[in-house]
Amino acid sequence: MTAPLAGLLVIDMAQFLSGPSAALRLADLGARVIKVERPGSGDICRQLYLSDTDVAGDSTLFHAINRNKEGFAVDLKDVGDAALLRRLIAQADVVIQNFRPGVADRLGFGATRLRSDFPSLIVAEISGYGGDGPWARLPGQDLLAQAMSGAMWLNGDHGDGPVPFGLSVADMLAGHILVEGILAALIRRGMTGEGAHVETSLLEAMVDLQFEVLTTHLNDGGRMPPRASNDSAHAYLGAPYGVYATADGWLALAMTPLPVLGRILDLPIAGHDAFAERDGVKALIADRLSSNVTAHWLALLRIEDVWCVAVQDWPTLLAQEGFARLDMIQRVHRNGAAITTTRTPIRIDGHRAESCISAPSIGQNTMDIITEFSLL
Repeated sequence: MTAPLAGLLVIDMAQFLSGPSAALRLADLGARVIKVERPGSGDICRQLYLSDTDVAGDSTLFHAINRNKEGFAVDLKDVGDAALLRRLIAQADVVIQNFRPGVADRLGFGATRLRSDFPSLIVAEISGYGGDGPWARLPGQDLLAQAMSGAMWLNGDHGDGPVPFGLSVADMLAGHILVEGILAALIRRGMTGEGAHVETSLLEAMVDLQFEVLTTHLNDGGRMPPRASNDSAHAYLGAPYGVYATADGWLALAMTPLPVLGRILDLPIAGHDAFAERDGVKALIADRLSSNVTAHWLALLRIEDVWCVAVQDWPTLLAQEGFARLDMIQRVHRNGAAITTTRTPIRIDGHRAESCISAPSIGQNTMDIITEFSLL
């Protein structure tokens, strides 16, 4: 199958997670992605460890986000190296950046100059909190963006303080949003020949993540949603919505009419208000579910078409036939080392892209790229 973005050349000048994750999505759709790094040290993400595990000298995080790319090492502060990169960009379709505001301009690779020099180029940028304003120069980091966004007050129970997500959710969402903008700009360029400057930020991504609940807040007199006192899962949804302990694990229970659930569990909750009396109802449900094992409750509830599943950890997920059917895991290799990682979540015409190309070592393809694109 011909990949939908085959023939597209993307220059990934970004570091860490957000920008490189956007470039990875484009690579998985068939684009050729060249990752630009400083000689010697490279992307700081190479040493940003999630654990004490590294493969072939780089963090597993770097491998996950930078597979399926070529490596091009240049010093942007060196006049000769900067000229090489500019000649490469002249032949590219997309450039991705996530410098702090003003840094790319000082280096001569800001969006305004690139768009002026190369009118058909799409320059895509991710910042922390936008390109200007009082927050523009704050560190654009995932936890900080989560903290500023208000989203931490949606997690956990009523008595808890702010609870962050256990993922770099701002980085990953910003990368996905940037890809949406890039693809839209590519469609417009196909019709008009005109390039574009595509922008988003970590904070904008976090606000967009909350569009459903934030809209309620904006139209509800500015009241904050009260988190449930126990087994909370969504601040704006009533009982039984939540995650409950069983005798041997945990059970996630979604929207179910209380009369139905009360009949199945033999609980006096049919006449209660699912939201106004949420805490009391959930306490009754929690007490009943703790009295037996997860498999018992799944069998009982699913006969009645109640929406529920067991809460799985990673080993349990990976061992399931349902997960195997998705075929989301692949192995790539570099310098004799094997890296097990994920595949793209997108299937096109029944096919999921698979690439055996690992994340590059620093400057791995520099000389080949210089020769191929006649940069000297």
